[in-house]
Amino acid sequence: MRLHPLLLSLLLSLCLAVALIPAAGASDDVRLPHLGSSADQAFTQAEAAAYGASMLRQMRALGLVLDDPLATQFINALGYRLVSSSESPKTRFTFFIPREDVINSFAAPGGYVGINSGLITVTQSEDELAAVMAHEISHIEQHHLQRAFADASKTTPLYALAMLGALAAAVGGSNINAPMAIASLSQGLVVQHQINFTRKDEAEADRVGIQTLANAGFNPDGMAEFFGRMQLLLRADSGGYQVPALLQDHPVTTLRIAEAEARAHTLKAQMAQRQALPASSVRLPTWETTLIPVPMLRQPDNLFSAAQRSDAPGSKRAHDDYLLMRERVRVLSSTDLSALARYYADNLARHAAFGIPSNHYGYALVLMRSGHANAAREQLAPLLAQDPDNLPLRLAMAHAELLAGQRARALADYARISHDWPRNQAVALDYASALILDADQAAGAKAEALLRPQLDDSDAPEVYRIYGRAAELAGLKIRAAEAFADATFLSGHAAAALDQLTRLSQRADLDYAQRARIDARIAWLTPIVLDQRRLRANSGATGGSDDL
Repeated sequence: MRLHPLLLSLLLSLCLAVALIPAAGASDDVRLPHLGSSADQAFTQAEAAAYGASMLRQMRALGLVLDDPLATQFINALGYRLVSSSESPKTRFTFFIPREDVINSFAAPGGYVGINSGLITVTQSEDELAAVMAHEISHIEQHHLQRAFADASKTTPLYALAMLGALAAAVGGSNINAPMAIASLSQGLVVQHQINFTRKDEAEADRVGIQTLANAGFNPDGMAEFFGRMQLLLRADSGGYQVPALLQDHPVTTLRIAEAEARAHTLKAQMAQRQALPASSVRLPTWETTLIPVPMLRQPDNLFSAAQRSDAPGSKRAHDDYLLMRERVRVLSSTDLSALARYYADNLARHAAFGIPSNHYGYALVLMRSGHANAAREQLAPLLAQDPDNLPLRLAMAHAELLAGQRARALADYARISHDWPRNQAVALDYASALILDADQAAGAKAEALLRPQLDDSDAPEVYRIYGRAAELAGLKIRAAEAFADATFLSGHAAAALDQLTRLSQRADLDYAQRARIDARIAWLTPIVLDQRRLRANSGATGGSDDL
């Protein structure tokens, strides 16, 4: 679903409502995209987590999240490598990718960090991407917004809540005046943005972020390099990137770039001194000595390669994985496949330097999305010959074979991949999706067994939707209905999910355990739906749906 531009802009403003705080800056400096801030204001930890999760569901309801397992796995692995090297390595974070061309990133309550697809595709290295993420992590861990809101009115967040209610009505209903109503309500958000996020806080986030970057083994120059390139890009007004005025209101000055460069220089000098010391006296980087937080325990260190090769920051493997994921995000977030196909085809034909594996991979993904599976296989075959253990390449080839009608070959490929990556969500989801196309009980049972372990820690609606279909084929009708309700809720439609569960609870054939699970879900979900309805009522919205 494509949204009215005003609705899209206002939703993102709402999601960032207290995450993007402008600071004063020199009027003659080039203004760059603000890198966000924490929104952990006067919330308890539980309230912050609930708010962040709700925001993510709301964004999903409007199709604003790129829920791709491989890309999500990559961005979370990168994020948690940084978190494990930060000042608060036990803090729980959720990193996700908004499907948005704007060069921006933001943080929300509960440790939710969004890195826009437009920002990912404009970076040139994993170091640059990690630098942006380290900055966001630092804002959350340093409690900057909590300090900023210390003297603010406690009623300020109500402006955002009122706007959310109006947006729910606009999306769910047919009120043609909804955009103007939301625009009027959104004026309240101006109050939120008047609470200055100080230069001291920004400087601290840069300083702590660069330190985290270095601790995690990344090049500390990454932050200054990204700032500098963005300055040149926006000064030239080139590249075709959408940079809203809201984001340009927060300047990244030449002084800030110089300070980042100086800090990186100091850190590199310190790193060089440590390398000259005897090995027994050197303290290893935090990520090499600290247990990785729970969300990453189920994934191997070498995310995309079965071979035991280093994926440490700066390694060729890490750079190659970054490039593959950058192109994957570019393709999966694109709304103009024809233009993107021309971009790859023309550059591959004209520029030898463009012919690197990641660009052939991106072209193959475009071809598959455009219905040219055999052409995609031709792009992928030479890449797999050079790197036969690469997970994204192997999954892409199996999917291309499936689309090309080579079903038996594709399923055999998926079986081998699943053997090599038995706990990988992307593998389980792709394999299960291929299996359920058979629409028979045996295939459904196999797909259900593949996906059942993934339900333990996943909030991706597609995992529950595919699991539901697999369980249905396997004859597990109650499990299937529960999974479909979960998928509906995670997609941002809480009221519809509650209706599904309520109907399910009325079945006479439920056993004790099934009824207990369903009743527990209903009890947990009911307050969420009531809050949404109260929100809409307070905003004066009429008609439409309770969901967002």
